Amino acid sequence: MTAQAKIGIIGGSGLYQMEALKEVEEVKIDTPFGPPSDAMILGSLGETRVAFLARHGRNHRLTPSELPFRANIYAMKSLGVEYLISASAVGSLKEEVKPLDMVIPDQFIDRTKNRISTFFGDGIVAHIGFGDPVCANLAKVLADSVESLDLPDVDLHAAGTYLCMEGPAFSTKAESHLYRSWGATIIGMTNLPEAKLAREAEIAYATLAMVTDYDCWRPDHDSVTVEMVIGNLMKNAVNAQKVIQEVVRRLNQNPPPSEAHSALKYAVITPLDKAPEATKKKLKLLLQKYL
Repeated sequence: MTAQAKIGIIGGSGLYQMEALKEVEEVKIDTPFGPPSDAMILGSLGETRVAFLARHGRNHRLTPSELPFRANIYAMKSLGVEYLISASAVGSLKEEVKPLDMVIPDQFIDRTKNRISTFFGDGIVAHIGFGDPVCANLAKVLADSVESLDLPDVDLHAAGTYLCMEGPAFSTKAESHLYRSWGATIIGMTNLPEAKLAREAEIAYATLAMVTDYDCWRPDHDSVTVEMVIGNLMKNAVNAQKVIQEVVRRLNQNPPPSEAHSALKYAVITPLDKAPEATKKKLKLLLQKYL
């Protein structure tokens, strides 16, 4: 498919559409890994063409464990996406990170159990470098965008550790205290598989994490409830759209270099001339410049 958007946006809980998008068209994409969470929405933010995907579907019909992560990232790649912004709702594991704050995590801890987080296998082995799991240059654009907007009631935390749990239930208090003891900053259910797959797809990836609650660890704060989360989700979604528009404007003017764009250069261990043809065909979109 011809490249149609260099910038992709994955909208999490509460962010099911981008109201500022103009010249919108829906594109249904089938991938070797099945269909993505929903139709891809192509549209223009200002002068820039972007691809938008509602992570859980526009009617929030998919649990975190049900998300077709591989299809979602593959679909972005098929549209020519080089920079991927993930907007996500999270709980806070630190006192200073309060509801409505924004965090741009630079590290992840994996506590998922039922996720496939690689495109590889079936005769082709690849080991990507993942010590720094987000694109630092894209994260800087995100941080600069948030700071430039001076959003009310929002403090920016330009680094932190995102603990990715399985869900869909929220944490027990014992788990929440354990994650705090590990130094985790925020907790969510979706971003780590996306980050791994985006790196394999050589897409620069960064997360805009929006805090809805204090999880259940804080003794003088009510344990997380769905009502609390939904109320803050709505406020966060308004702020997220402002931030994303500014990020897109900046990326259009000055797209930064990213180490992610050559992540597979030394990662593929299997000699491709010895690899199964069926697997090479399935992964051609990812491997074509190395074949």
